[in-house]
Amino acid sequence: MSSSVVACIVDLVGSRRQGDRRAVQRALDEALAHVNRVAPGLEPLAPTVGDECQGVFPDVAAALRASLLLRLALPGELDCRVGLGAGTVEDVGAGPYGRLQDGPAWWAARDAIVEAKRRESGRFRSLRSWYAVGEDAPQAPPADVVNAYLLCRDQLVGGMNERARRILAGVLEGRTQVQIAQDEQVSQSAVSQSLQRSGAVAVLGAAELLGAR
Repeated sequence: MSSSVVACIVDLVGSRRQGDRRAVQRALDEALAHVNRVAPGLEPLAPTVGDECQGVFPDVAAALRASLLLRLALPGELDCRVGLGAGTVEDVGAGPYGRLQDGPAWWAARDAIVEAKRRESGRFRSLRSWYAVGEDAPQAPPADVVNAYLLCRDQLVGGMNERARRILAGVLEGRTQVQIAQDEQVSQSAVSQSLQRSGAVAVLGAAELLGAR
């Protein structure tokens, strides 16, 4: 790929503390399959080694949407950390997990996930996502703008209960409040109130401004 894309690296948070590692992997596989259906990328999100997954998206908006949907698709006891990197990628061979790639987008994504973990260990305990721009992507959305969104998004999502997360995911996937209410067995008014109380409306509004909804 010679044009600029967004590489995505995902790492499960705290998976080693889970008692049943096979159950964790099944839950991750189901979440990845769901996200790849509703928010497909240039290369689907797929497990690589250990707790890590990788994928490639055409632009920042698509990567932001998919990364949020993945967090929302995981069961409540699991969470993930995400590094996004804008730039180019290059096929350099083949390995047991598929094509081997390198390039500024992957370097930036790796830097981003390391930075997310560093900041998460400091003041920003709810932070799970970070974005970096590779050296060959000067026209990519600026990192400070995208990361300001991610700081606020992750803080709000981190405080949501499971129903609020399902409702936010439903809206992101294009379902109406009436459809979501039927699935949740609540009124449409209750869905609307949840979107307001949980801060989901702010997440959705900010994503729309960035083209990520």
